[in-house]
Amino acid sequence: MYRIVFISILLFLSLTSVQIKAQNDSIIDNVIAVVGNQIILKSEVEEQLLQMQARGMVGEGDQKCKIFEDLLLNKLLVVHAKIDSIEVSQKQVDSEIDGRLETFINQIGGPKELEAYFGKSIPEIKEDFKPIVREQLLAQKMRSEITIDVKITPSEVKSFYKSIPKDSLPIINANFEIAQIVIEPRIKKEQKNAVQNKLKTLRERIVNGENFSTLAVLYSDDKSSAKNGGELGFVNKSDLVKEFSAVAFNLEKEEVSEIVETEFGYHIIKLIEKRGNQINVRHILLIPKIASDAKYKARQQLDSITKLIRLDSITFGQAALRFSQDDDTKKNEGLMINPYTGASKFEIKQLDPATNYALRNLDVGQISEPFEAQNGKAKTVYKIIYKKSETKPHTVNLTDDYQQVQDMAIANKKQRVVKKWVEKKQKETYVKIPGKFRKCSFDFPGWIK
Repeated sequence: MYRIVFISILLFLSLTSVQIKAQNDSIIDNVIAVVGNQIILKSEVEEQLLQMQARGMVGEGDQKCKIFEDLLLNKLLVVHAKIDSIEVSQKQVDSEIDGRLETFINQIGGPKELEAYFGKSIPEIKEDFKPIVREQLLAQKMRSEITIDVKITPSEVKSFYKSIPKDSLPIINANFEIAQIVIEPRIKKEQKNAVQNKLKTLRERIVNGENFSTLAVLYSDDKSSAKNGGELGFVNKSDLVKEFSAVAFNLEKEEVSEIVETEFGYHIIKLIEKRGNQINVRHILLIPKIASDAKYKARQQLDSITKLIRLDSITFGQAALRFSQDDDTKKNEGLMINPYTGASKFEIKQLDPATNYALRNLDVGQISEPFEAQNGKAKTVYKIIYKKSETKPHTVNLTDDYQQVQDMAIANKKQRVVKKWVEKKQKETYVKIPGKFRKCSFDFPGWIK
């Protein structure tokens, strides 16, 4: 397991001076290509090849050449992203790093194991990752800019579908449309006071010399930042909710704020550093606990709403508009939108565990019993769901899966646009490939001049 994790992390880091051991062979790093002001190292190709082999991914043809051309394309995108003054925010970089680190941590067994492996703290590892992830995100954003004006007509969608051989049409997994009515249990003043008193005590301990990071790890309800000692990384004012940013941007270095209330809960904040229009802070978040009688009242309210719907006194959509406390869905008859696709259909794996479990016991047109779940702000809510539709696994077709076919068609069109862009930029950009990779059979022959 450690071998696979190590290969994955090496791919992620793509450091400029590394030596990888593959079985008994040592790989000595050297520059194998230059694109504009960007270089490609031999280690980058070898790392990706090792990762593919570790995952059992064996493709056709020369894999090294395919990996090498992907790297050439990535560097070309980065070069022109910088020329066009395209930027990515520190929040985007930090969010991407957090997601990837979470994967590595789960694979290797925990944050302490990852820190022990590298001999560095999690924040130090994140700092190493930042320039590489920023480059990857720049390339993605440049690709998006190239295709930003790509549109597709219904006739183009139909033509694209007809062009796919019947035996190559993909299988669509089962998917669902779901509506919801959400009630947030009322938090009593006693619970709010308890949280504020606890935060006040933590603040006093910090002011008297205790370590903010340690207390964040032990007590913060923001689990994503708690493992990093409460550190958020450099962010802009627009990246934060207004109550938090108003206080954070007015702190002096190392100053600890008074208690700040936001939609997420209650915080104390410590400024680490200011850098231009960005700040890096630590925070401790405490979310008030919900009393059992408040939970009971939320369930009871949803029970009453369910009875009204089942008696045909009100439709589910009308009830959602009237009673639901989820602003994102109530005005759309409670219909949930898939954050991964922007459409209204979900696969089972895309649902949170509580909603997934409730859905399994429903037929189309049925309403669930009230159940407890977590909303997007990590707060406890109660909800009922309505299974609006279900599509069984099947071969993709225009009648049932127009949106999916449209997505495939527009992706294909974007790919053609990117191809034209690459062919044009290859002629305008300095590219030098001095070694054996010149002999590769490229999808874009213009790399060799």
